[in-house]
Amino acid sequence: MKVALISTYDLGRQPFGLASPAAWLRKAGADVFCWDVSLDALDEAQIRSADLVAFYVPMHTATRIAVQTLDRVKSLNPAAHLCFYGLYAPVNEGYLRRLGVHTLLGGEFEKGLVELVQRLEAGNGAGAFREVPVISLERLEFEIPDREGLPDLPRYARLDPGDGQIRTVGYTEASRGCKHLCRHCPIVPVYQGAFRVVQRGVVLEDIRRQVARGARHITFGDPDFFNGVRHAVELVGSLHEEFPDLTYDVTIKVEHLLKHTRHLPRLRSTGCLFVTSAVESIDNHILEKLDKGHTRSDFIRAVRLFREIGLNLNPTFLPFTPWTTLSGYRELLSVLVELGLVEHVSPVQLAIRLLIPAGSRLLELPEGSEIAGEFDERALSHIWHHEDFRVDRLQRDVLNIVKRGEAQGETRREIFSQVWRAAHLAEGLEQADVPALPVLPSPSAIPFLTEPWYC
Repeated sequence: MKVALISTYDLGRQPFGLASPAAWLRKAGADVFCWDVSLDALDEAQIRSADLVAFYVPMHTATRIAVQTLDRVKSLNPAAHLCFYGLYAPVNEGYLRRLGVHTLLGGEFEKGLVELVQRLEAGNGAGAFREVPVISLERLEFEIPDREGLPDLPRYARLDPGDGQIRTVGYTEASRGCKHLCRHCPIVPVYQGAFRVVQRGVVLEDIRRQVARGARHITFGDPDFFNGVRHAVELVGSLHEEFPDLTYDVTIKVEHLLKHTRHLPRLRSTGCLFVTSAVESIDNHILEKLDKGHTRSDFIRAVRLFREIGLNLNPTFLPFTPWTTLSGYRELLSVLVELGLVEHVSPVQLAIRLLIPAGSRLLELPEGSEIAGEFDERALSHIWHHEDFRVDRLQRDVLNIVKRGEAQGETRREIFSQVWRAAHLAEGLEQADVPALPVLPSPSAIPFLTEPWYC
């Protein structure tokens, strides 16, 4: 059976969500080809000859692009069995089925894809989607990802360590899912507080093969690298022992940074260049609404802790929510200045607007029905508008500033300065009355990936 696995967007990294199932399917005897349409146009001949076309949809942007691509695939191959797999597949089940998608797989999808192929080969095409669970949280023994046929690593986002020595970046996952139930997180409706470990030997071999293909830095894409802290610490220890010059980055929530403080020096000593942490807000009221598990003071403690250890913290934010105020947004900017974090924050993080996907725990809030309007299937989100129209206008203005600044190659502090001005003008100040941006310290070498963090 010929299987086409398609990724539409995966944050500028080589898709683990193609490489992992490709290994499973090839082991089962399928003829698999992988296509990353964020870099290359669809191979129409391959699509026409495929028996199964499966789209990997790990996030909002990827799903919207996949939906846009679906009609083209259907026109090229009307007889193909169509599958969407990943986080955004099961939560948008009704919409995707109406578009003609036959099978939806969420959670641990590799085994489900293999079983789907087996049922199709047995001639059970019409009923195949009814026999495969939409969400599976089964504990799997993973195969080593097979990256054959994917674009070369140098074509993806790279690492700028701040010294001008750009490095090729590889990507892997040591775990999936998450222990926590943050209300805005798209992982929660699928995993419901569960997480699954990828066996250490599989992760290490995947990294070995990427190093052989030129990787000098590895991004671990786990939603929270410290969900399984022992697994994580032992893994990076083994990695550093084998590749002492290889660097890496991870994502860890503030709550875990403070709970597992004793392990942070171990990250630094094994080559961790920076830790991404979804801070989201400095407003305790908003943090409580999001059920983030940390407070403003916790975030400030984490910043100071990282400075003491000598490890870079790259916070991400969700600055525009139904509870955001103009003064609160300006306060966020001021705190970033006070904490010396302007260079640490990707400009797009100053423009992110809350998404409320299907199944979001935000709908459980007492005011949930007032916050979230009608569900827009094409937008894959409940539509909301701030009660203060100036907040929505500011968000659009900041996003335009960021897009223009990045297109023109402006620095993070140059873009920040424009956002600072826009935030003060939003409340009606005249240009001459906008307070000057406090003097920022000389920029230091802050490592970052060349692809901004979108969702």
